[in-house]
Amino acid sequence: MELSQLPLVLYFTTPTLTVLPKSSRVHAKVSIKPDQHVYRGDTVTLRCDIDGGGVTSWQYSWYKDSSVYAFSELQEHTFSHVTESEAGKYSCYGAERGGSRTSNISDAVTLAVSDRPQAVLNVSPQKWLTEGDPVTLICEVYGSFTGWTFSWYTLTASSESSNHYQLLSDSSRGAGGNYTVSSAALNHTGVYVCRAERGKTAYKTTYSNKQPLWVTGISPSVSLIISPSRTQHFTSVSLSLSCEDQSNSDRWRVRRYTDNEQLEDCSSSLWGSQTGYTCTISSTISSHTGVYWCQTESGENYHPVNITVHPGVILESPAHPVTEGETLTLHCLYKYSTPPNLRADFYKNESLMQSQTTEMIISTVSKSHEGFYYCKHPERGESPKSWVSVRASSRTSRSGHLCLMITGVTVTFLIIVFLVQLWRYKNNKAGRSQCPSSVSQQQNSSQTSEQNQSEAGNNTLLSDSVSGPAELTYADIELKSTKKQKKNKENKGVGSSDVTYAQIKLMPEKISIPGH
Repeated sequence: MELSQLPLVLYFTTPTLTVLPKSSRVHAKVSIKPDQHVYRGDTVTLRCDIDGGGVTSWQYSWYKDSSVYAFSELQEHTFSHVTESEAGKYSCYGAERGGSRTSNISDAVTLAVSDRPQAVLNVSPQKWLTEGDPVTLICEVYGSFTGWTFSWYTLTASSESSNHYQLLSDSSRGAGGNYTVSSAALNHTGVYVCRAERGKTAYKTTYSNKQPLWVTGISPSVSLIISPSRTQHFTSVSLSLSCEDQSNSDRWRVRRYTDNEQLEDCSSSLWGSQTGYTCTISSTISSHTGVYWCQTESGENYHPVNITVHPGVILESPAHPVTEGETLTLHCLYKYSTPPNLRADFYKNESLMQSQTTEMIISTVSKSHEGFYYCKHPERGESPKSWVSVRASSRTSRSGHLCLMITGVTVTFLIIVFLVQLWRYKNNKAGRSQCPSSVSQQQNSSQTSEQNQSEAGNNTLLSDSVSGPAELTYADIELKSTKKQKKNKENKGVGSSDVTYAQIKLMPEKISIPGH
């Protein structure tokens, strides 16, 4: 029996996918905290809010740039340290857990990630100041948003290896970015940094570069005594620094701020040893270059001195400010020559002052001589630069105060004289306006007096002519009387007057007088 081939019929059943109409879906929305624009390293949180329509349990799907990014049962997705790779457009979608409800895919929200802006701190006009000079610290944020506000800090040393920033008490200077000190005091000596922030959520920049500020006193109560007494020193030599004052030197300590931007105490360091008020460096090296000063236990800073340690040519310059009128002497030294004095060129602020000389002498120092000095030898090289500070003499200060006092007294005297003259002028003007009739009567009396004097003068003229020795002059006088009635005499208050005009003709004639 043959088996007939029977057709094979397969039936495929397709499951039914129930798609809810778009109008029946719930609405999803993405928000970003703290802001859509953040900086690298910030913490960022994405949140998906769904108008659940009674649904309380959702399964969330996150999309980045229209591609599935993550699935989560949590409503929020957090980046603890966001990077540029996480930047993009984010949206979310919700599906009911154990149910059939779904949401629409939310509108995309853009997350932007950029490098944290850097604050830059500068000083104007310079970081080395004399007590009383003005100075401005300028904090700027380059290549970033506007609307920054600024805070100012000083650098403090808590240990040998770490520094901390202390917020200044008057740091709230607003959006200007300038911290101005109109008259620098000794306690303004220190190391400063700034920081900027903007927005309600206070996005902050990193701390700025460190900017030292050194203020030297006109008559400091304490002096940093350096031995050898100069600002530049050779390597591999001994150096001692002492804080000396009139009262108690033991309360002072020597501190320094070196080129590696670290604040260090001599008493708690490996680079020096402090005994009483003296700090000793047994063998100098180049890393000892920095600013050294005296500090009290309460944190007051005095007498900063910039010390440079250099293995080659050095400039011998005074360690302390030079007083106006004194003599400034500079030498160019080299450790390995005998004698150490070199014949070299001397410069101030990149300008040649003297060439090929063993010493540079300025006999009478003035404020204009303040600046950076260095020397250069054609074979040994050039020295580092040292700042030479010039302070006003006590005589100059007294003269300035005396000039100000004299100027003030002179101005006050002139003001008093002006007020007195103004008062007299107003009184005289008021008197004339109150007595017009008296003035008119005085004018009439003056006219009558002038007429009488004129007639008397004519008589005198005739008399003098007659008494002449050789010639007589006759005068024929014609009197013409003219009466002018003044109008409105009631209004003017002055009565009528007769005016008499005299016409005089002089006729010289010679007369013989007996006996002449």
